[in-house]
Amino acid sequence: MSSRYKSYSPYVSPFDPCPPIRVKTYSTPPNLYMGFQPNNLQQFTPQEALRAGTLWKAFYDPYYSPYERVKGDDPQ
Repeated sequence: MSSRYKSYSPYVSPFDPCPPIRVKTYSTPPNLYMGFQPNNLQQFTPQEALRAGTLWKAFYDPYYSPYERVKGDDPQ
């Protein structure tokens, strides 16, 4: 499986009045790396699934701001 977070270096203009952001990051959803949904995927309980937004643990993708520390992948 590939990394969920990708990064790139945007063009920095010498005439830009703002301080440049040299590296930008973005997240990619887990379903991009799964060609098809295999049988017998591990599932959340109904209560956990409502909080996570998906029934299958393989498709759970928490969003974290790039400015906050990653707290883990647990939806609770």
